[in-house]
Amino acid sequence: MKLGYLECHDDFKNRHHYRITITPTLFGNHALVREWGRIGSGGQRKEDWFPTEIAALEAGLKIRMQKRKKGYGYGS
Repeated sequence: MKLGYLECHDDFKNRHHYRITITPTLFGNHALVREWGRIGSGGQRKEDWFPTEIAALEAGLKIRMQKRKKGYGYGS
């Protein structure tokens, strides 16, 4: 489940992206996967595991709200 793809455009800095995805794991948990970096580069990746999909969704929505407050908007 894709929660969102956000971009931040700043004339004085480079353009950045932030992707949030929730995916089931082989062990019955759900992973909240965050990928970020400059647009056009490999970037970084972090996974956090949660016991339920709802818990992962709540955490992902919280992160998405934080990024929107920092100037990230919905990308393509």
